[in-house]
Amino acid sequence: MNKRSLKNRDVNWLYFNERVLLEAANPTTPLLERIKFLAIFSSNLDEYFKVRVSQLRQLKSVDKKLRKKLIAKPNKTLKFILKKVDEQQNRFGEIIQDTLESLKQVGVVLKKIQEVNRQEREFLANWFKEIAADCTILQVKQPKDFEDGKIYLIAQLSNTAFEIIKVPTDLYPRFIEIPGENYQYVFLEDVIKLNLNQLFPNQEIQGCFAIKMSRDAELYLEDDYTDTDLVDVIYKSLVKRNSGQPTRLLYDQNMPESLKTAIKEQLDLDDVDLVPGGEHHNYSDFFGFPNPIEDNELSYEKKVPLPHPILSNSKTLFQTILEKDQLIHFPYQEFSMVEQFIQSAATDEQVTRIKMSLYRIAKTSVLSDAILLALKNKKEVVLFVEAQARFDEENNIKWGRIFEEQGAKVFFSVPQIKVHSKILLVEREDELGLQRFAYIGTGNFNAKTAKLYCDHGLFTAHKKITADLAQVFGVLERKLIVPKLKHLLVSPFTTRNTLLELIENEIENAKEGKKAKITLKMNSLEDSKMIKALYKASESGVQIRLLVRGFCCLIPPSEESLGEKEQPIYITSIVDRYLEHGRIYLFENGGEEKMYMGSADWMTRNLDRRIEVLTPILDENVFQELKDILYIQLSDNVKARVLDAEDSNRRVQKQKDEPDIRSQYAIYDYLQAKLNEDR
Repeated sequence: MNKRSLKNRDVNWLYFNERVLLEAANPTTPLLERIKFLAIFSSNLDEYFKVRVSQLRQLKSVDKKLRKKLIAKPNKTLKFILKKVDEQQNRFGEIIQDTLESLKQVGVVLKKIQEVNRQEREFLANWFKEIAADCTILQVKQPKDFEDGKIYLIAQLSNTAFEIIKVPTDLYPRFIEIPGENYQYVFLEDVIKLNLNQLFPNQEIQGCFAIKMSRDAELYLEDDYTDTDLVDVIYKSLVKRNSGQPTRLLYDQNMPESLKTAIKEQLDLDDVDLVPGGEHHNYSDFFGFPNPIEDNELSYEKKVPLPHPILSNSKTLFQTILEKDQLIHFPYQEFSMVEQFIQSAATDEQVTRIKMSLYRIAKTSVLSDAILLALKNKKEVVLFVEAQARFDEENNIKWGRIFEEQGAKVFFSVPQIKVHSKILLVEREDELGLQRFAYIGTGNFNAKTAKLYCDHGLFTAHKKITADLAQVFGVLERKLIVPKLKHLLVSPFTTRNTLLELIENEIENAKEGKKAKITLKMNSLEDSKMIKALYKASESGVQIRLLVRGFCCLIPPSEESLGEKEQPIYITSIVDRYLEHGRIYLFENGGEEKMYMGSADWMTRNLDRRIEVLTPILDENVFQELKDILYIQLSDNVKARVLDAEDSNRRVQKQKDEPDIRSQYAIYDYLQAKLNEDR
């Protein structure tokens, strides 16, 4: 193994999105869930072009000598990406056609334009008369006229003459129902195509083709702003997303070459900007595809979130947490416990202060209402609102200002440092003096995502942990520059060095003949220093087991190079009905295992440029529960795929007589069994 070799993160991300596509192609996935995986694939790809491909394009303009120093080859990488995306788009088209055909067999039909009969055309013509005025025809045809990510139709008048129509998906459903025996639908843009004569009377239309422009989503902020100034700058900069550099013009591959050339010249685009696609775009709209049939076979079986075995029965949450640490798991257990904890803090007379970091705030939520209630009840509320959470900036700033107006002390971020930690600190005064209660999680304080993301949260009153967390909030409040920490790992201060020390400790133990093992679960693995430390550990005899949902830049030894030897670095990835989002880090530590849980992935940005918090798991029962859940995931042989040197994305091979283990369902069953034990 070349110690310095790493996979390219932008290329490897495509293999993560391929795993999403494979789940859409899986015949055991219910039909309407396959549609959702296609929507996820499409949404992921849109964001990828807005952010990552945009950065590669920016690199192209950097001086060649500097690019060599950066070891950056944007042209070569970009060409590979476009080739791979084209392959995946073709596979996407095949999968969606197969899925729609299967839905047709059960009475749910998304009609192609050529399948719409005369009677249905008359119905749609009458319906279109009501909306025709909302179909904007662009008067000027420049890139700045196109809204990012919106669908437009090119109506071809001659070989090179054309008109552009904006499809009003912000005003009308993407899928228009047609009366009939079955549940029948047609794309909104196909309704427009069928009725172009109403928009362009007395003109002959030679063809009509869909396009979509993706733009650079970065805001390119400077460093010299205060947090108050930054909020205004970000808010005013959001409009730039609609006029940023084009990163992709997705077009219908059936478009004639002459028309494509005319559009490219009119919009001043390069060949690399043009990406062929299918007849329709924005398949992320399939998140809202109608589900008219009450049939459990078309969707996943319902899994109602379980009550927490201890907290749900607690009469006084603070006393329960004071007695013992409590661990909660989403979406398997109710997020309402977090909301109730904040509501309790808002109404408890002995609570004096609530401090909280908010990364992605829901547009409306019980949690926000609880914060407002705390302010009404004269609690001191200190909030850190991340103004740079990509695509949530506007909503976060809006809520930050609302909280501020109601009396909260609100701190916003500064450029180059994002607060990604999921932390909450409640201070309470009683006859025993000051008591602190903390919540440290892997996921956002967001009830909606808590139904979709697999996350963990720790409630604790441990004095040393809460004291450390108070130091973290001291940094966020600009009272401290460097926190004094004894237990928590906090980026960018202690996380990297402590993790490297833990790896080095395993190396030393392996050299001494002791059992040495590192087990890590994360979203993404990218940081070169951490990866090189893992390479060194594996070569020293440390057993390495990784579970990585997204991209992974570490290259394990190939099966061919190992021969009969056991794989020293075994990596799997799980894509299933929920999004794996937790980060858990377990070290053998000479038989006295150490485990950390929190918000930080092993990416350079999470270790060096974000405020992240990882907490040690100190309670024995909590430790065992989290370890059990981690090992259930490591044992998955139904949804897990192997991340190997070849990027094969092959299924984990099930051993003979081994039972099926679908970890997300097995975890639900595990927690349900624990709930029954405690009743």
